[in-house]
Amino acid sequence: MKRIGMLLLAGALFAAALLRDSLDAWIDATQLPALTAETSVEVLDRDGALLRAYTVADGRWRLKTDLDAVDPRYLAMLIAYEDKRFRTHAGVDPLAILRAFGQAMLNGRIVSGGSTLTMQVARLLEDSGTGALPGKLRQIRLALALERKLDKDQILTLYLNHAPFGGNLEGVRAATRAYFGKEPHRLTPAQAAVLVALPQSPETRRPDRYPNVARAARTRVLYRMMGSGAISQDQRRAAEREAIPDVRRPFPRLAAHLADRMRHADPGQGTHHLSLAAPLQAALERLVSVALRPHGNQLSAAVLVVDHRNGEVLASVGSGDYLDQRRRGFVDMTRALRSPGSTLKPLVYGLAFDDGLAHPQTLIDDRPTAFGSYRPQNFDGQYRGTLTVREALRLSLNIPVVRLTEAVGPARLIARMERAGMAPDVPGDVPGLAVALGGVGVTVEGMASLYAAMARGGEPIALRWTRTGAENTARARRLLSPEAAWHIGDILSGSAPPPGHADTGLAYKTGTSYGHRDAWAIGFDGRHTIVVWMGRADGASVPGAFGAELAAPLLFDAFRRLKPHLAPRDPPPPTALTTGTADLPVPLQRFRARNGLFVQARDAPRIAFPPEGAEVETGGVLVLKVEAGTPPFTWLADGHVLAVQSRERQEVIRDVAPGFTQLSVIDGKGRSARARVRLR
Repeated sequence: MKRIGMLLLAGALFAAALLRDSLDAWIDATQLPALTAETSVEVLDRDGALLRAYTVADGRWRLKTDLDAVDPRYLAMLIAYEDKRFRTHAGVDPLAILRAFGQAMLNGRIVSGGSTLTMQVARLLEDSGTGALPGKLRQIRLALALERKLDKDQILTLYLNHAPFGGNLEGVRAATRAYFGKEPHRLTPAQAAVLVALPQSPETRRPDRYPNVARAARTRVLYRMMGSGAISQDQRRAAEREAIPDVRRPFPRLAAHLADRMRHADPGQGTHHLSLAAPLQAALERLVSVALRPHGNQLSAAVLVVDHRNGEVLASVGSGDYLDQRRRGFVDMTRALRSPGSTLKPLVYGLAFDDGLAHPQTLIDDRPTAFGSYRPQNFDGQYRGTLTVREALRLSLNIPVVRLTEAVGPARLIARMERAGMAPDVPGDVPGLAVALGGVGVTVEGMASLYAAMARGGEPIALRWTRTGAENTARARRLLSPEAAWHIGDILSGSAPPPGHADTGLAYKTGTSYGHRDAWAIGFDGRHTIVVWMGRADGASVPGAFGAELAAPLLFDAFRRLKPHLAPRDPPPPTALTTGTADLPVPLQRFRARNGLFVQARDAPRIAFPPEGAEVETGGVLVLKVEAGTPPFTWLADGHVLAVQSRERQEVIRDVAPGFTQLSVIDGKGRSARARVRLR
């Protein structure tokens, strides 16, 4: 009887409409609650798909919902069931109240309520409950005030964002994600009916806990909708046959580490739009999880996929399982400093090519060698004698690459890593020769930057995780010449695939750090670069872990998840020297240490023009002059050949590009001279 009296009082309130002026003043004096509420931070992929969402401060899922993102059929059913005169009343529906009053008098109990959608919004905004008389009066007053402040669509949007759907689900988007695993823009009649019924009694009708109660409530909605003509009898029958969602689906947690990073970097941003592709991200997370199963519960892994045309990161897997404490899954291994093993070797060879120290067909010795007190050995403890540089890189031999590193200079190697966008962590103050074999700290992201630059013909580009802002452009200074970068890709594409995988021509390099702590595999084709790392997050050794055996199969599988066929790499630049050892210029036929190349005898060649440090106005034509030395002469600029076997002491080179250039001349006895100049 108390509730009946409450309805009588509400009816009497509207009978007082004769006191129009007083009522208007009463409504206008209403203090409105906050009309905006905290919504879940969302991280979206490149196409707007949800990668990850976060609960609001009180632990609720409240995903921001716009009216035009909701199925119109659900909206029509909601209004028809809850408040069919929603579009015409002023916040309170007198006819609905009179109907509720009449039904209560006839039945001796409350049969239906008289609350409009606007009154329900008022209750939700203030969390005022439904049973107490002062609360009902406040809802009426607030509903009338809301109708004067907002239009109908705005009021309906508030309902869509605040309606309770059981547990900590608030708002229709949270409900459709949890119960149907989908966004609310396209719903079946059965799904729409569940969503209409739930907010009336969100806890007792939860389909994941009380599916039979939820089914009965859905049926009542469907029959009412059929009676109003909103759906046909056939649609009702089909909807009743549809299964009730009896489990609550978890919210997506894709790219969890990257999502956390983006949220912490800009905590005030409600929506983060990333460059990732959700289907690829999900596929690679599953792939990594499966790949780790045979290797115990402490091994972790990281995978990064980059479109090296524009630097966009398409997938970022930071660990085997974000929630796995045994694997320390919370550690983002794409950013952890690790030893690169042999994966820096291609950069060393590329620098040697650019310096005119070597060519892929140059012969080099793989023999026991001491570099002062440093005596490196090959990984397998064996030596191959004399072989080509191509074979030395393909076999990942240590002695040849250390010899080249000594000639190139470890400090210069570090500088080029920084130019690629890496931040190498060098032990001590001065880098040593061990840098080439992994004696430096790098990250998966840094290695992706390095290999992306080599895949781009030596042109570095910054990685990007979002699609907003200015178009990404290449860094100002080259990592390698196009010729050197092409030679590196050509050599790496000749590496044999892992057992059980097809030879696709993927250019890739593996690496294993000292003590088997890190296993790497990094590859690229004409468009994408993928980095795979495997190891323990705590840095402990993984006995028997080799990059070629552990990480390489995962790399090939990752490319297969990315696309069915590799994109072709660019053809060789016109200036690339592709020939056999015997046809190389004499100084390039066999590697000599830098001190062997550049010791200046009295009759050694000297570059007479342009001299060291000169700035030369070329007009597109550069004149080169050499003094002393023994013909024939070979001229190089940044490692690619300008003139071969020339017996003239003056050469005219056309179509030269402006910029800083290192010129080299090598005479017939293998002696050389260099000059660093700037061409304008």
